[in-house]
Amino acid sequence: MNFNEQLYHLLDEALKEDVGDGDHSTLSCIPVDAKGKAVLKIKQEGILAGVEIAEKIFRYKNTGSVFKAFKKDGDGMKPGEVAFEVDDSVHTILQCERLVLNCMQRMSGIATLTRQYADKLYGYKTKLLDTRKTTPNFRLLEKEAVRIGGGVNHRFGLFDMIMLKDNHIDYCGGIEKAIEQAYEYVQLKKPGLKIEVETRNMDDVKKVISVGKGKVFRIMLDNFTTDQITEALKLINNNFETEASGGINLDNIEEYAKTGVDYVSVGALIHQARSLDLSLKAVVL
Repeated sequence: MNFNEQLYHLLDEALKEDVGDGDHSTLSCIPVDAKGKAVLKIKQEGILAGVEIAEKIFRYKNTGSVFKAFKKDGDGMKPGEVAFEVDDSVHTILQCERLVLNCMQRMSGIATLTRQYADKLYGYKTKLLDTRKTTPNFRLLEKEAVRIGGGVNHRFGLFDMIMLKDNHIDYCGGIEKAIEQAYEYVQLKKPGLKIEVETRNMDDVKKVISVGKGKVFRIMLDNFTTDQITEALKLINNNFETEASGGINLDNIEEYAKTGVDYVSVGALIHQARSLDLSLKAVVL
């Protein structure tokens, strides 16, 4: 599925979960043909994310929705600002309100934290990756928020890249065997699928270098110190892409970037982000 297909599946399931057999609060007191306007008010400083998603939500529910954005995804935001206004059926506005806010508040929190990390990498070659440490069934928008905040999306799921992690390697019986079997699988089943290998120490790195050339495209250096990464990069000698992972935070990410590693992956971009405060308010004419 493409992005919009995945998004509409997410929206359909989310609206079914929330509306159920009817929005009885609205049905009980608002005429079905009532029209209205609402504005998205910003109540907390940060990086705005989810404006385009909000527009898609309203138009998914009602193709006649009139949406006017005053700010765009990736913009800085401050309390008191208005991100957008929407003219729509009051029933549509009220049924979409919580879904829009849940998405935008979560996405803006992730984008804000991602921007803080990305700013630390300014001027370095190192790029910032997210991970699969996401909320089930909300990964699409969490990763979109990382992109808006200035990060780079790693693999989306188990299907779009082979990553041989510690458990795969241990279950398989070693790095060399895991690489050979994965490469053979790719040739037979899914040509072009990339292979990344996690390493836990310098011996692992040497093994990947020995058997992985032309098979492995990236070496993950997991829980390596910056000194160990520097040593590993000398051995790797630009023959593979490199990724540092494990224990990387806002306080030390620049030290990792100084090593010259190609990527740093940070699960905290998503699982440590805090939702920001936004509200959707009716405009009474």
